[in-house]
Amino acid sequence: MAHVSPATLSRRRFIGTAAALGGYTILHPFSVQAAAGQAHLRILSTTDLHCHVYPYDYYGDQPSDTVGLSRTASIVENIRAEATNTITVDNGDYLQGNPMGDYIAYEKGMNEGDIHPIIAGMNALGYDAGTLGNHEFNYGVEFMDKVNAGAEFPIVCSNFAHSLGATPLEDELHLEPFVILDREITDGNGESHPIRVGLIGFVPPQIMLWDRSHLEGKYATRDIIQAAEAWVPVMREQGADIVVALCHSGITPGEITENMENAALQVAGIDGIDAVVSGHHHRVWPSGDFEGEGIDQEAGTLMGKPATMAGFWGSHMGLIDLLLERDGDGWKTVSFESSARPIYQRGEDRKVQALVEDYAPTLEATAEAHAETLEYVRAEVGTTEAPLQSYFAVVSDDPSVQVVSQAQAWYVTELMKGTEWEGLPVLSAAAPFKSGGRGGPDYYTNVPAGPVAIKNVADVYLYPNTLQVVAIKGSDVREWLERSAGIFNTITPGEKDQTLIDPTFPAYNFDTIDGVTYQIDVTQPPRYDGDGALINPDSHRITDLQYNGAPIDEDQTFIVATNNYRAGGGGSFPGADGSTVILRAPDTNRDVIVRYIVDRGTISPASDGNWKLAPAGGATVVYDTGPAALEYLDDVKSRGLDIEPAGDAPDGFARYRISL
Repeated sequence: MAHVSPATLSRRRFIGTAAALGGYTILHPFSVQAAAGQAHLRILSTTDLHCHVYPYDYYGDQPSDTVGLSRTASIVENIRAEATNTITVDNGDYLQGNPMGDYIAYEKGMNEGDIHPIIAGMNALGYDAGTLGNHEFNYGVEFMDKVNAGAEFPIVCSNFAHSLGATPLEDELHLEPFVILDREITDGNGESHPIRVGLIGFVPPQIMLWDRSHLEGKYATRDIIQAAEAWVPVMREQGADIVVALCHSGITPGEITENMENAALQVAGIDGIDAVVSGHHHRVWPSGDFEGEGIDQEAGTLMGKPATMAGFWGSHMGLIDLLLERDGDGWKTVSFESSARPIYQRGEDRKVQALVEDYAPTLEATAEAHAETLEYVRAEVGTTEAPLQSYFAVVSDDPSVQVVSQAQAWYVTELMKGTEWEGLPVLSAAAPFKSGGRGGPDYYTNVPAGPVAIKNVADVYLYPNTLQVVAIKGSDVREWLERSAGIFNTITPGEKDQTLIDPTFPAYNFDTIDGVTYQIDVTQPPRYDGDGALINPDSHRITDLQYNGAPIDEDQTFIVATNNYRAGGGGSFPGADGSTVILRAPDTNRDVIVRYIVDRGTISPASDGNWKLAPAGGATVVYDTGPAALEYLDDVKSRGLDIEPAGDAPDGFARYRISL
């Protein structure tokens, strides 16, 4: 097929794609069955790309068949060929998430007129619309605006504003709340008809906490449900035949609550919305990942509406098929299907098998940025005498987390000199960001002993957080750790082979605090739930909490080094709600680690064993981690953990048995 511009492709693909490709495709049944006055519309979606254009793991500096818009784009092109009419949308979190994103933001920069590589890749594929995710704000709104200016498609968001009015319709929004695409749609008789497809965008209101340093005092967010209930009728009044919600929000069952973070299910229940594209959760829908009232796994619906969630990093393409029928001068949905198409599968031998090849235009559009990113991540900053790995980071004090804590404490101790805070005890909070879970059995930090490059530091500390410092009481230190300890299931003393880790608890909320010593008693129920709400006020998992070899003074003031996400309220940790911040550093946590390594020249990361799991009456628990963990088993056993291999676990993981 002759080369055409993305804009031309966008117009052409909506009118008889299969015919344009010469008819060498099998059409979807909706396209085949559509009668006169009926038409098949496919809504293709991506979400949570996080700047993954190339099928490449920049942290491991090697190709990867599990990521990349270039792979997802191949599915998009194939799916377009199976239907008479399609639109392609993105659901946000496209801008940040790997070293390419950081390289552009922190090293190369964006000048007026520059096209960001993720946008270049999306333009090459020819998107019709997109919305914002929470990570679009990580580098600041000005940077985000420069990036979005290069998009050859509209980006909409109905609940991010410069200021809020008395009603959502009076908010001073930063972007247009929605777009209505005027298209021609081909019916089952081959005749073209006008159709107006409305797309509205939503972002979690929690961005005001997560990126407080960029947003506070300048911007505001509106509750997702309030915005939807106000704007969807406007879209209908303006002639939208079909309304699709681009909801960068996860799926959580239950009643509507104010400022819900994960509201895709509740959005689906709003009158006037025909379909929902969700995300943010980094999971897949339809699948067995979600259940509850209003969630139909078999039908792939939320509140009876077709919905999709396309994984993360390009792992899947979301697909909603609508069979439409003329209703007077407009269109209505008479049947639908939803699915998520993967770019890879894992075989019985645990090896990843690619299901698609690359879409060349996305690679060509971003080749220069890819080469520059490789040069950036390969720059060496120092040496490590011991490996930095996170395979056992949630069951034992860990060297990869330790080096983060040490770097933060070193940096903050220097910053406190000459201030009113000098001389107070400095603690440091850090979490294992890469610890398997939904990321898969290869999603762990694994930096061998030897030279340390920027890619290795980025592997240890994934996010472009900035360092912040809070001043809290000893009692808050205890509660902070209690909140973290919610990652563990409640273990019955003496029982065998109980599952230790709650898979719904994100590892980035498992803070350990260096500078104190403590044990975690997992036989007690969690004091806080996964959202940080106090649920068992009489339960205490944190035992033997000491500072300098003595029980911690609950009234003593401690300085805690952390990041802007946590200090600003991310994760709802006691003592960290934004009001306790005493310093907002100009440097990212990752830069602090680089400076620490450069200052030392050579680091010797090792666990100091400041925390451990308390005895549980001889109970055994099972813990799943990556197969490569076996290489470090002797090391973790030397730290006092009674652990042994226990065979294979599902999805390519390895299982271990721990005696408590």
